[in-house]
Amino acid sequence: MSDTPPDRSAVNPKSRFYNEAILERGVGIRFNGAEKTNVEEYCVSEGWIRVPVAKSLDRYGNPLVIKLTGKVEPYFRDLVKDENSDNKV
Repeated sequence: MSDTPPDRSAVNPKSRFYNEAILERGVGIRFNGAEKTNVEEYCVSEGWIRVPVAKSLDRYGNPLVIKLTGKVEPYFRDLVKDENSDNKV
């Protein structure tokens, strides 16, 4: 498996960009320099993320999402853990 996350990914199993293997590995998102933990979907090449709006749900029970544009930096969390554990004695 590659050490770089995909250009686009989603957490909704109904999405065509859903990939369970990548999500199990743990993908973290930095958006405009801030860590985001509630990202539903992202696209690096187009520069956007989709995040839920409060606790609002649509008529199908899915969270309502808003699209935010900016600099998207995905990373694998398991690689960050490995790098941090190498530095400690």
